[in-house]
Amino acid sequence: MKYTGSCLCGRVTFEIQGDFENFYLCHCERCRKDTGSAHAANLFSSTAKLSWLSGQNEVKTFNYHSEGHIKSFCANCGSALPNIQSDGKLLVVPAGCIDSVICMKPQGHIYCASKASWDNNLEKVPMYKELPNG
Repeated sequence: MKYTGSCLCGRVTFEIQGDFENFYLCHCERCRKDTGSAHAANLFSSTAKLSWLSGQNEVKTFNYHSEGHIKSFCANCGSALPNIQSDGKLLVVPAGCIDSVICMKPQGHIYCASKASWDNNLEKVPMYKELPNG
């Protein structure tokens, strides 16, 4: 498979060649802080290859206390971007930065023991196509 992706401002673009083995929604406190949301949505591959097409110099990487919680992002707009972890053996890609169609569905929610207190029964919350009035 070939995937393309970018950051919000468009300065960083990339291509991924290969397949993803896993797709998880992570509810750990660090992922919630990274995303500002209920969970992160990350794709994982031990074989796919990442190529930066533009803006590689804009990519910054943060490794929380050098303990392996790693986030790469665009220095201009802050969008989450792919990174390579585990001594080059694992490609981690935030699903939201992929511009191509992702046919794979998430395989599960992980670190649910630390999910947000408000993250329950969200499928029952009303859904709107756009920001509702009022």
